[in-house]
Amino acid sequence: MQSIKPAAPIGPAITVNGVEHTMRVDVRTTLLDYLRDHLHLTGTKKGCDHGQCGACTVHVNGRRINACLALAMAHQDDEVTTIEGLGSPERLHPMQAAFVQHDGYQCGYCTAGQIMSAVALLDEPCGTGDAAVRECMSGNLCRCGAYANIVAAIQQVRGEGGK
Repeated sequence: MQSIKPAAPIGPAITVNGVEHTMRVDVRTTLLDYLRDHLHLTGTKKGCDHGQCGACTVHVNGRRINACLALAMAHQDDEVTTIEGLGSPERLHPMQAAFVQHDGYQCGYCTAGQIMSAVALLDEPCGTGDAAVRECMSGNLCRCGAYANIVAAIQQVRGEGGK
């Protein structure tokens, strides 16, 4: 008699940077920890782990969220974009290129979250002036104080038509 192997358990699917993954994680695993520890996408940073600094900002179905506050399992069938999926060293996203041009990265720790928020801001209602941009970016902290450079980078991309 031939033995039949049971099928491997199929977990919920999530699409990250255009690639579908089957999640096999504890239900308490945050989206941030799933990205960093299971998919080894370490561009998204763990800053405060309380949703207060914005270093963990990613896009879920086109909207920015703090990945440290979201459970991975809550994003079954969602599309997640991290900084690794935004551009590549050979072909930077316009916002990444503007951050480089305007020196908006300083130490670099907050840069991924800043860029992900800045890209999302292009599709969100936000006033046109620098003060409005600062308000729309207020969920992302930069301890190096590169705010003026970050705003300049965002305004450049907005002026060029975004995306």
